Amino acid sequence: MYSLLYLVNEKPVDRRTFINPFNNRPWMLEKGAALATTNANKSSGNKALKGIIAGGITGGIEICITYPTEYVKTQLQLDEKGGTKQYTGIIDCVKKTVKKHGFFGLYRGLSVLVYGSIPKSAVRFGAFETFKQASLDERGNLSLYARALCGLGAGIAEAIFAVTPMETIKVKFINDRRAVEPRFKGFFHGVSLIVKEQGVRGVYQGLTPTILKQGSNQAIRFFVMETLKDKYRGGDPEKHVPKFVVGMFGAIAGAASVFGNTPIDVVKTRMQGLEASKYSGTLDCFIQIWKNEGFSAFYKGTIPRLSRVCLDVAITFMIYDTFMDLFNKIWK
Repeated sequence: MYSLLYLVNEKPVDRRTFINPFNNRPWMLEKGAALATTNANKSSGNKALKGIIAGGITGGIEICITYPTEYVKTQLQLDEKGGTKQYTGIIDCVKKTVKKHGFFGLYRGLSVLVYGSIPKSAVRFGAFETFKQASLDERGNLSLYARALCGLGAGIAEAIFAVTPMETIKVKFINDRRAVEPRFKGFFHGVSLIVKEQGVRGVYQGLTPTILKQGSNQAIRFFVMETLKDKYRGGDPEKHVPKFVVGMFGAIAGAASVFGNTPIDVVKTRMQGLEASKYSGTLDCFIQIWKNEGFSAFYKGTIPRLSRVCLDVAITFMIYDTFMDLFNKIWK
């Protein structure tokens, strides 16, 4: 039978008339102490650390698979109208690059992304797991609002701590290859030259559009991904989602982010190129592209980006989920 009495200081007190000074913590009445949170805190901390490690491994594998499409996308976004235009499209860009520099010319700047993708992905997933653990409801699910907000926070974190310097250097390397006589002889030589001539700002250009891009990117991707997973599970966070299903959901999430923020990506790329000095800021870059090249310029490189991002996000979530499943089995 349900007792109508509390034992407070070992004395019986009527539950119906007693006012609990500890609000929603009834265990304080019986035990006189807060419920132990060590295991919960440890579990939450482990989840974030697992996310960081799994994310770092995922980033390194993923970029080696998808980089050529990133190279082509960036070349097309840097290709302006007029006498300086070099390519007529995706196939033309690939043909000219391979003819001039060989197949591995499509991997120009890869070292930059390998060095940057590991911390980028680690920060992204580590931040998302941290925000997620703080936002779960009593059943272990995220609300629609929380899904987008956790993704947004993850995107902003990766933009500040990893993506901006990595992307700026990558774009400058690819841009340098367009010159008649490229100046950068390798990663460290190129970075040292950029810092020597432009200072630290030279590897941190385009921070605002990068925050906008990564924030919107991850808000869209994690929102779509978590929503599709939740629908598949029927609201049960413990239900397993097969990896091929995760891959399909990832491709959908990637496509949604491409159509949602490619204009921001184009502005970011221009702001990080070697000719970024002709723009006074993000807004000026947006206005100049609109005036000189029209609305369609904001969707330059969409097809190669779409193919890359859908594959990228599908692979990323599949690899990430695989490692998280492994860690959850061997690391309690």
